[in-house]
Amino acid sequence: MAKTPRKTSSIDLQKSLAKMDQQILELLAKRVDACQKLVQAEPGKTIEQQLSSEETELQKLLKSNKTSLSSEAVSPVLQEVLSLCRSASRRLRIAYLGPQYSYSHQAAVEKFGANADYSPVATIATVFEEILRNQADFGLVPVENSNDGRVTDTLDMFAKHPAKICGEVKLHIHHQLLAKCKREDIKEVFSKPQALSQCRNWLAKHLPAARPIEMTSTAAAAQLAAQKEGAAAIASRAAGINYNLETIASNIEDNPNNITRFAVISHEMGPKTGNDKTALLFQTEHKPGALADAMNIFKKNRLNLTWIESFPVANSPEEYLFFVEMEGHCSELKIRRTVSSLEKKALRLEILGSYQKTEPVN
Repeated sequence: MAKTPRKTSSIDLQKSLAKMDQQILELLAKRVDACQKLVQAEPGKTIEQQLSSEETELQKLLKSNKTSLSSEAVSPVLQEVLSLCRSASRRLRIAYLGPQYSYSHQAAVEKFGANADYSPVATIATVFEEILRNQADFGLVPVENSNDGRVTDTLDMFAKHPAKICGEVKLHIHHQLLAKCKREDIKEVFSKPQALSQCRNWLAKHLPAARPIEMTSTAAAAQLAAQKEGAAAIASRAAGINYNLETIASNIEDNPNNITRFAVISHEMGPKTGNDKTALLFQTEHKPGALADAMNIFKKNRLNLTWIESFPVANSPEEYLFFVEMEGHCSELKIRRTVSSLEKKALRLEILGSYQKTEPVN
């Protein structure tokens, strides 16, 4: 008579899990050690090149994922492994538009992981200054939002400073209604103007009597909601956790595809990966057909433009700078030809950077 297989006990499962945890820990230590040796073996490799290489390898790993775990679920875990390995050789300094627990902070952590030194600053201009004064290795600034369009302060800084774009982060913006009171007791809703605008229809439908009040940031709004009776904030989930606020309603943004794109800036642009974009700014003469002639150069070189913005030139009424982004790396022949042709027609031309394409993250 066949024996009935012995049922695995909870004690056996706990021992098995403990053994696997120990193996994971040992593998992490080995990976950190291997990464340190790799850094020593490639002394000429820049930080920008290292980050781009890590990003490329991570994307390959996620695309080839055949486990029962979703790539979306394991991506943050793998990002933290990379961050841990990177910090063993050098802990990066990251400047971003603060305060802590803002969406800019969330985007920075998505890019660089928890094992970095983060410096929240008060303005976008200060992020650029931190890079130019070598007080930070990288800066992170918002460029555009799918609802509100371009971020004027960032374009203004690119027009004034020589920092280069070496990466991007596309972040799905999910707004939470946070408070310490019940929904029916909310009299005021605090947040930054953009967040209030992005939740306008939801607020009109669900909190018509509550007064919207603008703040400098979503994180500052969450801090105030934790202190003031009858107050709520529109902010990130991380801000709610930090200030011990209840999530009264989740994902209240009117547009479910609300995405903010952030530029990662440093002294060097990103290396070529084969899946890149390049950003330029240029200024043409203020005469009929000048802009059309410039734009026709992109068409002739069969370059697909992914972003176009105009921006007024300071102290020059009716004159504009044009920001364009195209597929490809600035080292590629067709982009070099484009730049050469544009130089002959433009009053000003600057390559803002080349960087690897990314997909939006939640």
